[in-house]
Amino acid sequence: MSIRPISRAAHRIALVLDRDVWHAAAVAGAACVLSAGLVYVGYFVHVLRVARNASCTPARGECVLLFGKHSPAGRLDHDFEARLDRAVSLWRVRPPVHVVLLGGGADGEPSEAELARQGLFARGLASDAPLRLEAQSRDTLQNLRNARTMLAPAMHAQDPQVTSVQLRVTLLSSRYHLARCALFARQLGFDAELCAAEARLRLGPRTLLRIAGEAAYVCWTDLGTRWARLIGHRRMLARVT
Repeated sequence: MSIRPISRAAHRIALVLDRDVWHAAAVAGAACVLSAGLVYVGYFVHVLRVARNASCTPARGECVLLFGKHSPAGRLDHDFEARLDRAVSLWRVRPPVHVVLLGGGADGEPSEAELARQGLFARGLASDAPLRLEAQSRDTLQNLRNARTMLAPAMHAQDPQVTSVQLRVTLLSSRYHLARCALFARQLGFDAELCAAEARLRLGPRTLLRIAGEAAYVCWTDLGTRWARLIGHRRMLARVT
């Protein structure tokens, strides 16, 4: 029986009502206030550095996780298109063994994973390409957790030394999004490398706003996780590991 994905709005409401989310937010907010904003600045610089320095050519590339993006009414924006273009360019150089297309969608509409598959086929990818769709998730953490569940058996069969927390993957997404991807991949136990969709980081008001938002998200998640480990809060840790 297939699991019906929840809507984007329902997922956000669930997060707003979650006490662990507020707990982590309070810890991160206190750290930023008590440091006069320096903690947040540190995370902003980190996200910017990852966005600027990420390579477009993965060193391994055997297993690619392609992150989707919110696409109302099935309309792909420039960022999503760039991710698909990069995936095709990687394929032409060295076809991956595993490719997982990530992202759910609204009820009655194609998922982000399905839109990615359609976009890859439209760009000339062969219909027998080894694509796997993870179409239940609503955010980056769920993307990676579900991908870990999907990939572990196949990769363990290929290499018995690989366990569910030692999966070697390439994370393909927009530059501003890569720091968040890397954080969650590390928390979930992936052996991950980053692959940027864009050839280089183009700084402008829109990109800086994106990076500022990502820095706040990474700050909130990372400090919340560190705090949960410090106090031994198992429920909070279970959310991000």
